[in-house]
Amino acid sequence: MALLPTFCRNFRKKAKITVAHIDPPATMSGEAPLIKLVDPESHLDRRRLAILRIQTGILRSMVRKLLDKGYYWILPVILSKTTDPLWPDPDFSIEKTIEADIYGEKVVAMQSMIIHKRVLVSLGPEKFFILSPNIRIERRNRAATGRHLYEFTQLEIEVAYAKMEDIFKTFEELIVEAMRYVKDELASELEFLGRDLRIPSTPFKVYRRRELEEKYGKNWPMEVAKDIQEPIWVTDIPREFYDYEDPESGEWRNYDLILPEGFGEVISGAEREYEYEKILTKLERDGVDKSRYQILLDLARKGLLKPSAGGGLGVERFVAYVAGVSHVAEVQPFPRIPGIVPEL
Repeated sequence: MALLPTFCRNFRKKAKITVAHIDPPATMSGEAPLIKLVDPESHLDRRRLAILRIQTGILRSMVRKLLDKGYYWILPVILSKTTDPLWPDPDFSIEKTIEADIYGEKVVAMQSMIIHKRVLVSLGPEKFFILSPNIRIERRNRAATGRHLYEFTQLEIEVAYAKMEDIFKTFEELIVEAMRYVKDELASELEFLGRDLRIPSTPFKVYRRRELEEKYGKNWPMEVAKDIQEPIWVTDIPREFYDYEDPESGEWRNYDLILPEGFGEVISGAEREYEYEKILTKLERDGVDKSRYQILLDLARKGLLKPSAGGGLGVERFVAYVAGVSHVAEVQPFPRIPGIVPEL
């Protein structure tokens, strides 16, 4: 019988249950394991420390690469009058948006910094990155996927006048160099975790969403993730108003990066809309409250909203993939699993 890894050696002495831990299979390709809860006062075991060292190595590699490329490092926003509506999106599963009243004004918790990125890239530095915390209160049934959290961090990049091929190249460099760093410098951690890490070849293959949908059906994102051997880009996915949509062909100039072994989507991004009439039309078409995006509309109407492209990499999900863990919550010292609210 397999031994269950735990935060500490003496958790059974405690009765208080608040923090999650997982009995890990090799990958996420099968049904997610049951979540087993253990004591928050216990020490992190060697397994958790190995995962944290891998996470540290990945962030070290990626941040250094972006700084060497001349990117500005921007600090994140947590509360704002506006955030990403995440609608319409084929993967929408938000149970509620966190709202608060401060100084007589209503604000929301950040679901992604896309609106702030569009404003900043138009009026400030033309290429930057952000380690941006996101709060998305996912439906409770997503706890079982092994891939979802209700608080997570994205490594966001945005570049003025870039095309999606430029963003592909940048993220591929970040991913391959980070994986190579982990494989070379943290081999003992990978060995302890039983992870045989394979470095993908570049450039990653690119597919259109339609061809994958025809082959795999409506649940193509997860079916593809279980079938592929290396990461792939998927383009032309109908979703939010800020992603560029060609008015003549109907093609969306957006993209997801899908990881193999069942880990699924780890990057979402796009070339961005910048023309006033198109943005206004799409907001109205999608039934999105225009008043929340007035600053974006004003910049576009004045011709100040620059074309740009970018994307966000889910840090915890990518670390889970590199480390080969079964549930993304294993990456977090204080797991944020949908439906579970711990003390810390």
